Amino acid sequence: MPASHVLLDGTRITDHWVEVPLDWRNPDGESLRIYAREFIGAEVLAKGEVHAAGLPYLLFLQGGPGGKGNRPAKLGGWMAELAKDFRIIMLDQRGTGLSSRLDRHSLSIRGNAQQQAAYLRHFRADSIVRDAEALREQLGIRSWSVFGQSYGGFCTLTYLSFAPQHLDRALITGGLAPLSGPTDRVYRHTYQRMAARNEEHFSRFPRDRELLDAVISYIRTHDARLLDGSPLTVPRLQMLGMSLGGNTKADSLHYLLEEAFTGDQLSDTFLGEVGQRISFAGNPMYAVMHESIYGLPGEPATAWAAERVLAEFPEFSASAEQPLLTGEMIFREHLRLDPVLAPLHEAAEALAAVDDWDALYDLDQLGRNQVPAAACVYTDDVFVDRELSLETAGQVANLSVYETAEYHHDGIHDDGPAILRELLRRTERAGGAVLS
Repeated sequence: MPASHVLLDGTRITDHWVEVPLDWRNPDGESLRIYAREFIGAEVLAKGEVHAAGLPYLLFLQGGPGGKGNRPAKLGGWMAELAKDFRIIMLDQRGTGLSSRLDRHSLSIRGNAQQQAAYLRHFRADSIVRDAEALREQLGIRSWSVFGQSYGGFCTLTYLSFAPQHLDRALITGGLAPLSGPTDRVYRHTYQRMAARNEEHFSRFPRDRELLDAVISYIRTHDARLLDGSPLTVPRLQMLGMSLGGNTKADSLHYLLEEAFTGDQLSDTFLGEVGQRISFAGNPMYAVMHESIYGLPGEPATAWAAERVLAEFPEFSASAEQPLLTGEMIFREHLRLDPVLAPLHEAAEALAAVDDWDALYDLDQLGRNQVPAAACVYTDDVFVDRELSLETAGQVANLSVYETAEYHHDGIHDDGPAILRELLRRTERAGGAVLS
C-alpha cells in the first residue's frame, strides 16, 4: 500500500511510485522510477472517506523544464481551491525531485557528451506524458483532468495530442507552446517582450537603472566574484531579468538593487542574493534542456537560438552602454561559468546540435480535439509570448482562451483561485463535468 501522512493543516499526502522505461520505444530496456504525491484536503476529509474516494483526480504538470512538483507545507492558493473538487496528483517529472533525478552526478556516468545528450533526449514532454499515463493506469483511473502551468502547459498540449481519450478536461496557464518552429522566432518575440518589461520597470524605479549601471561599471572594471567564487559577468548579471517575468517578483528586483553597494564595492548581501537567483544548482535541467523543449521534427537544430538571436537586439548586448536585463535566454556562458553546470556544458552543446527530434504534437489531433480545454494567456507574458500563444490556440479545437493583462507569467501564484475558477467554468461550458 502507498504510504500516507497528514500535514499539520489536515491535508493527507500519499506517495505513489511507478517504474517506466527510459526509452518508451524500448520497454524492456533501462527503467526509471517515477514519483508522484497525492493531496486530499482537510475540508474534503472532514466529509468522510466515501466523499474523498469519490472525488475525480487532477494531474498537475509544473513549469520547467526540470521543475519538480510543488511541496507545500499547507494547502493554499490555487491548490486549496482545486482541492475542493479534486484529488490532486503532483508529479515529479522524470529527472526531477524523486523521479530518477538528473544532475551533474547522474549524467556524468552516461559517458561522453554525445552519450549524455542521447540520454537527455528521453526527458522531454512526450516521455513525461507516457510516464503520466503509466501512473494513471497503475492507479486504476480511467481518466483525469490535467492542469499545466508554463512548461506544464506544453506537456498538456502533448497529452491532448497523444492520449486525449484519458483526459476529462485540460487547463493551461501561461503555457500554450508554439506548435511549429523555428526556435529563433520564439526568442525574437521574447526579446521584444523583455525590452518592454525593462522599460516598464525602470520607468517605475528610475534609480534602479542608475544602480544597475553602477553595478555593470563595477563588473567591467573589477574582478567581480559571487560568493561561490565564480565570476560575475554582465551576461550573468543580466539574468536577474528573470524576476521581471512576474508581478511581485519584479518589485523584489528593486529591493535587491538598492542594497547593491557597501561603500564603493558590491555588498555581500547583493552578491549572495544574485548568486541564488542565477544559480541552476537546484534545477540544472532548466538550463541544459531549455531550448530542446522547442525542438520539432523537420526544423533545424536549436543551436543556442537565444544567443544567436541576441545579435538582432543590440540593446541586450553585454557591451551596450546600458544593457537591458534578459529573461528565459540561456547562453553558453551561463553554463560555463556556473560551477554546477560547467560539467554539463559539453552535453548541452551536443543537445543544441540535435536536428532530428521526435514529435511533441499531433496537429491533426489537436485540430479535432474534443477534450474540454481552457487556457489563460497573459497579455504581457515575457516567457510565453501572447502572439504565439494565440496562434497555437487557433490550432486547438474546443479550447477557450481567457486573456488577461492583470497578471504576468506567475499569475496563479498571485490569484490562482480566480484564474482556475474561470478556466473551470469555461471547460464546463465546453462539455466538461460541472463541479461544485
